[in-house]
Amino acid sequence: MDGGNHSVVCEFVFLGLTNSWEIQVFLLVFSFVFYVASMTGNILILFFVTSDPHLHSPMYFLLASLSFIDLGACNTTSPKMIYDLFSKRKVISFGGCITQVFFIHVLGGVEMVLLIAMAFDRYVAICKPLHYLTIMNPQMCILFLAVAWALGIIRSLFQLTFIINLLFCGPKVLDSFYCDLPRLLRLACRDTYRLQFMVTVNSGFLCVGSLLILLVSYIFILSTVWKHSSGGSSKTLSTLSAHITVVFFFFGPTVFVYTWPHPNSQIDKFLAIFDAVLTPFLNPVIYTFRNKEMKTAMKRVLRPLVIFRKIS
Repeated sequence: MDGGNHSVVCEFVFLGLTNSWEIQVFLLVFSFVFYVASMTGNILILFFVTSDPHLHSPMYFLLASLSFIDLGACNTTSPKMIYDLFSKRKVISFGGCITQVFFIHVLGGVEMVLLIAMAFDRYVAICKPLHYLTIMNPQMCILFLAVAWALGIIRSLFQLTFIINLLFCGPKVLDSFYCDLPRLLRLACRDTYRLQFMVTVNSGFLCVGSLLILLVSYIFILSTVWKHSSGGSSKTLSTLSAHITVVFFFFGPTVFVYTWPHPNSQIDKFLAIFDAVLTPFLNPVIYTFRNKEMKTAMKRVLRPLVIFRKIS
């Protein structure tokens, strides 16, 4: 295609979620409430884990790291989406779009590795309890975190190589509310079928592979729990069910978006809202209300504040 007949795109226009004013108002309230709840919940998890010495263990170190990632995920697409629900013209600069793609894939990659690390932590705790503190020592936890960030950044930079040198000469309309890499590639001036296939391989197959590893791990862990059923099995099953639920909510939308052969705009938008707004909110809810140690820690940390308020 002759680029001389087209002006180079320096911004993209989002079509947004819907044209209905009533639905936009509903989505505005819905998104804002869950955004604030997600931020509050994840900040509280970080606060309780760092404040209570009883939670200074490998599992809660990884949980706090996951909450930190969820804070980043909350702020990657949600603020722009909420702002655009007010706006008639929904635009984002080329640089802003590239930045959004970068952080979406960095945080997604880090969270993927952290979920695998959390599964490994539960495997060691249940299948090798006598060696738990030896294997899951502070150095191992830091190593998991470092590997997660390194792989997340490398994966995201690899994704950016697909688009950084592409020429976008129009159209400049994205049928979405954020910069999604597959949709962005379709706006390039040249045929990007091979690049789209590479994105599917890089993101879709990686997600599916990670999900299969996690499923096999949890099946093995659950079988071990059932074989050695004891008084503490209910607590173990409660912890495992929380982990499995979070894995389902994280991987479900991602796998569908990147591997479904016939993309549907409305389904993709629904899953994107779920991933951007609900998943970061559900993580602290699941890990807080289904975890007795976390609830006990909340009481311990908040008790002095309650006593102080009564005295004053």
